[in-house]
Amino acid sequence: MTLREIADLLDAQVLTGEKHLGTEVKTAFSADLMSDVLAFAKPGSMMITGLTNPQIVRIANIVDNSAIIIVRGKTPPDETIRLAEELDIPVLSTGYILFETSGKLYANGIVGCVGKIEGLGSVVPL
Repeated sequence: MTLREIADLLDAQVLTGEKHLGTEVKTAFSADLMSDVLAFAKPGSMMITGLTNPQIVRIANIVDNSAIIIVRGKTPPDETIRLAEELDIPVLSTGYILFETSGKLYANGIVGCVGKIEGLGSVVPL
């Protein structure tokens, strides 16, 4: 799916990165714990989170996420938006909760960026 299709599906507001709406995305990672994003998210995947602080943009930049989707209708502070613009990371905001957002995306072909986590954090590949 493209980010434009994702924005339409989620009735999401595009807060930054409108020029990237044609970007194709195939995987995502949903988390509010940024250490999990650092440990398991893969480059090119979308981050789906309920957090709005600038740290989400810094983490997305480190992991090389293709976009950030903020859930529960939250609006990030200006500092978060400015950093996303500076780092050229698209940020979308949807009124859906994290579970519904993830489910809608999964039902439309977006899969997790890692397989099942086994034991003490070992990842089973997709």
